[in-house]
Amino acid sequence: MNPIHRIYCRSRRWACHLTDLLPWATADVRLTGQRVLELGSGPGQTTNWLLPRAGSLTAVEYDTADASALAARLPNVEVLHADATDLPYPDESFDVVVCFTMLHHVATTPLQNRLFAEAGRVLRPGGIFAGSDSRWGPLFAVAHIGDTMHLVNPRTLAPRLVTAGFTEPRIDTRWRTFRFRAIAPS
Repeated sequence: MNPIHRIYCRSRRWACHLTDLLPWATADVRLTGQRVLELGSGPGQTTNWLLPRAGSLTAVEYDTADASALAARLPNVEVLHADATDLPYPDESFDVVVCFTMLHHVATTPLQNRLFAEAGRVLRPGGIFAGSDSRWGPLFAVAHIGDTMHLVNPRTLAPRLVTAGFTEPRIDTRWRTFRFRAIAPS
């Protein structure tokens, strides 16, 4: 992430935005009592929100510094520095996999598709893959200067999730964001 991201993703403004985004993104997703895997936790604002709601929580973060800081700050969360396109967990390890506003940081469509496949692999049959990401906007584009920004098109996401092995994909959009949910096949 570039310096703009590092500052914004730790800000009160971002935390305030998440109080609206996360309940919307996880509506109809049972978290209570579930083994939840969060992909791309960043500095952990989303992890903070998930922690009291999940049965158990594991966070995978690609950035070494963010993973280390999160592990030190939240010792009751299993935090792993790893790549979400190559998860080090056995098949069917989790009930729910989530990712929030991080897919656009995965540099290519094939890598995003690999992340979807890995989410499906580690989900138990009938498990839920859910999350959200941003849509293009001028300030969003400026915030990504010198950073990875490979936006996911919400119109083409459902077929991509089906290709990755999921069933019943659902995509909903808002002005500058979208949410998605899909089910791992039984």
